[in-house]
Amino acid sequence: MSAADVPLRFASVQPLDRRQLTAGSRTAPRASRLAAPLPRTSRRTSAALETLGIASLGDLLEHLPFRHEDRREARPIAALAPGDEATVIADIRRIARRRTRGRVSVVEATVTDDGGTMKAVWFNQPWVVDRLPPGTRAVLHGRADTRRRNSFVVSTYEAAPGVTAADVRAEGLTPVYPATEGVTSDRIRELVKRARPLEGETVEPLPSLLRASERLPERAAALDALHFPDDEDETELARRRLAFDELLVLGLEYVGRRRAREEALSAIELDPTGELAGPWLASLPFRLTGDQDRAIAEIDADLASGRPMQRLLMGEVGSGKTVVALHAMLRALENGRQAALMAPTETLAEQHMATLDQLLGGHVPIALLTGSTPTARRRDVLARLESGELGLVVGTHALIEDTVEFRALALAVVDEQHRFGVRQRTALEEKAPPGRSPHVLHLTATPIPRTYRLMRYGDLDCSILRDLPAGRQAIGTHVVDGARARRRVYERACEEIAAGRQVFVVCPLVEESEVLQARAATAEAERLADDEFRAHRVELIHGQMSARRKAEAMRAFASGEADVLVATSVIEVGIDVPNATVMLVESAERYGVSQLHQLRGRVGRGRHPGLCILFGDPDQPRLRALAEESDGFTLAEVDLAIRGAGEVLGTRQHGERELRVARLPDDADLLERTHRIAEEILSRDAHLEAPEHALLGAARASRFAERSGRIAA
Repeated sequence: MSAADVPLRFASVQPLDRRQLTAGSRTAPRASRLAAPLPRTSRRTSAALETLGIASLGDLLEHLPFRHEDRREARPIAALAPGDEATVIADIRRIARRRTRGRVSVVEATVTDDGGTMKAVWFNQPWVVDRLPPGTRAVLHGRADTRRRNSFVVSTYEAAPGVTAADVRAEGLTPVYPATEGVTSDRIRELVKRARPLEGETVEPLPSLLRASERLPERAAALDALHFPDDEDETELARRRLAFDELLVLGLEYVGRRRAREEALSAIELDPTGELAGPWLASLPFRLTGDQDRAIAEIDADLASGRPMQRLLMGEVGSGKTVVALHAMLRALENGRQAALMAPTETLAEQHMATLDQLLGGHVPIALLTGSTPTARRRDVLARLESGELGLVVGTHALIEDTVEFRALALAVVDEQHRFGVRQRTALEEKAPPGRSPHVLHLTATPIPRTYRLMRYGDLDCSILRDLPAGRQAIGTHVVDGARARRRVYERACEEIAAGRQVFVVCPLVEESEVLQARAATAEAERLADDEFRAHRVELIHGQMSARRKAEAMRAFASGEADVLVATSVIEVGIDVPNATVMLVESAERYGVSQLHQLRGRVGRGRHPGLCILFGDPDQPRLRALAEESDGFTLAEVDLAIRGAGEVLGTRQHGERELRVARLPDDADLLERTHRIAEEILSRDAHLEAPEHALLGAARASRFAERSGRIAA
């Protein structure tokens, strides 16, 4: 949209005059009416609004629609084509509710207008039967079903006696609000209309100079345009303004958190001594990749800085993260300090232990500590950690138990850190000596797009490993469906076994489930041992097995005694069996892109090419993407585009409120720009104390109050 096309209500998007540029943000009115309670409503409606976080008129205006429906023209039933989204004015003739076998509530109504009849359908809204009795005229908005003729799935509805097409046109572009049982989107829209006169009292958090330089409309005008839009262009401009605010506050929190940590905390300086890390690196029988060399240099600089490192080491499957992490741990040991590596599962911790011990060649003492560690061995490990005799330990959550005390922990490596909660990661860091923070290296084998990275890890520095070590074999990936193709897959797997190689079979569940209808690993192992792989040894591993039984199964497979390993996704990361060349994944559609890419990375790690077979629908976008693309970073971008940031990020698991306005990856440019602006603002005003930044500081404190309190403490 050009400047000439800017809607009238957004006229303030034009550059401000000099007096405005030197002014600060608008301060809140002395007695803002936005804090006033809501208009009187029924007890049920009030309770429902409270569950949505709406307690005041200000909350109501900040409760934003998640989409808009075009109700500018009512369509006759006879004119609807399958897949059409439309508004229909119809009379309810018959209506009833029923439940499906899956216990889903379905309401079905026969509705008519002057030209036709169709079936209107509501899902999980049983109360519709009482609100739209036969004889009611209603305005229905939804989509004509593409599978069933003359069926219309309703998204929003309104009983409207005597309504005409002209009345519908007056509704125009209609906002649809997040709602809940007890209050509908239409009821919220009515309440917002009553609060509309107060929009002018909305606080403007952005400094005038910033708003002018970014050519942004006022926040009050943006809110009005979202609640009461004239057209789609205006709505999008308004949404982008509010998304700018949301992402800027997020950037201020992440950048501020990193700066505060650097200013307030100190760490042991781990300078290179030439005693361990350097000689070990020189002794390796392979050359590091350029990415590994760069990552080691970045980590070495952090370790020697005197400030606690908080770095994310992100690498493609098989890119050599363990080597980089071990170099950092040896840097701690050669300075007389201790290092710990924490993994989310016992299987992964055991695999790390075996890999590190192999890389070290037995020259450096190392121990494993998990929930299954025998009592006598556990007592010995704890004593050696407390005395400082043991410098390097690998473990699970067992490392953060109160009984575990380190004499001089200087480096914590957290593998697959997204599987740990904030408190669990913090508990390991608190094992360092009083007054000193440990250096922390976070590892992830899931390539993360920059957009995603800024959203979840904006307070961490980042090192990336894209290059694969020399000798990594290609992995062919195919999506297979149908009995005939499946038989050929098993024949191909048996050919690999006959040639001396091994096979993984991965199933999503440990036990049968009627709901998920997925092949259980236990049942599948028995079936394969009796049928397709009856001439071969089949082992089973899953998370509910005892540690001893899992270790036995892994030993048998790693040593080559077993030909086939049937497992759940417990083998997703960290498992390294170079002789395995075939990966078969059952019910592949139940996994995300990153999980499937990780599973695929378990094969092709030796001298022979790998083969990955995904049993599932070849037309499913993410399975098709796996078959067509081998680069994990490209797949991460594809995954973000397919699922959207909300599902990919899983932000609620990480203590952050989900994005309400911004849409990723669509708003990736806004995320990048607001992050840079946050850096610039905090470089000049680290604590947001300047008058022009006061309201930004208040917005940040409001959104991150709980976390900010933890950091300050």
